[in-house]
Amino acid sequence: TKVGGVAGDPPRLVVQVGEQAVDGKATDAALKAIAKAFGLKAAHVRLVSGHTSRDKVVEIDGAESALSITLTQLLNQ
Repeated sequence: TKVGGVAGDPPRLVVQVGEQAVDGKATDAALKAIAKAFGLKAAHVRLVSGHTSRDKVVEIDGAESALSITLTQLLNQ
């Protein structure tokens, strides 16, 4: 599992997981990986759209300034 780097236009955070895309396992793994990368509990990361797509939109609960700093660091990896 890896969280970091950028892909596409507009830029998107890259999240790679080893789980199969079966029964939502890859999505669950991605959400957990995002939470860990941001130093949060999994309950603070929610899938907004992209349940069956490679591209996902998530909502992360936390202090906006801290989230922005972490996101910038992750995008620059």
